[in-house]
Amino acid sequence: MTNQIKAHILLLIATFLVAGSFIASQKLSGVIDPISLTLCRFVFASIILAPLIFINEKYRSKVLSTLPRGMIIGFFYSLYFIGLFKALESTTALNTGTLFTLVPLLTATFAIFLLKQKIGLVQFITYFVGILGTCIVVFKGNLQLFLKFELNEGDIIFLFAIISMSLYSISTKFVHKKGDELIVLVFTTLLSGIIWMSIALVLMDIPLQWGKITGNLVYYMLYLIIGATIFTVYLYQQASINLGPKKVMAYVYINPACIALLMFITHGETIGLKVLIGILISSIATIILLSKD
Repeated sequence: MTNQIKAHILLLIATFLVAGSFIASQKLSGVIDPISLTLCRFVFASIILAPLIFINEKYRSKVLSTLPRGMIIGFFYSLYFIGLFKALESTTALNTGTLFTLVPLLTATFAIFLLKQKIGLVQFITYFVGILGTCIVVFKGNLQLFLKFELNEGDIIFLFAIISMSLYSISTKFVHKKGDELIVLVFTTLLSGIIWMSIALVLMDIPLQWGKITGNLVYYMLYLIIGATIFTVYLYQQASINLGPKKVMAYVYINPACIALLMFITHGETIGLKVLIGILISSIATIILLSKD
């Protein structure tokens, strides 16, 4: 099995882990502030990884030299979450889900200038096909909901957030050096995330309130910390190095499909015909983008 095939398998796993994080986050929604929740993820994910890093002399010796690059990656990663949560104060999850479909196209555009990658006409058209398919899933095939979509203040904020998400993927590839230990890069990314999210917490005067996470909520939190933070950051950074950010972000188009599938498995929610058509369109667009160099 080649490194590229392995990277695609890792990305598929990461996509389902991220899809599961939406379900877990929904359970935790409203318990504590989302920015405090994200800081909690970063803190405990770092604590879990710390023994692995500091017991191993090879990893330990590379922390300081890797930290500046981890700070860059962590900055864009944290900025996305800060922008998302700030945007949701004045917009809807439906609007953010729609705007998020722009991430693959934005990533490809940045890759042209920063990584000197090319984008052909077929790829360019495919991005818009992917956006169309994903929007059908997001709006559940309801044309009236789509026609009511309009930008507001929160959406403008979220546009900057998705630019940060694109730059997060680009920076993972851009700052990577030969000889880097990926697990150390992940650890320093999480450490920098703690720094950036702590700054946001102080500036926005947000209380921690981690003590409110009790009972079954602890299990959802553990999923976010281990599955949706440690594993996904590792998998995405590994894939970005091997495949490049354009192909990694192409998987965004099948995120709604994975969420719909998990909701069907875990909650028995049915998938309508229009949504299935949207999933099919998004999947075809993803396959086409992944087949291009």
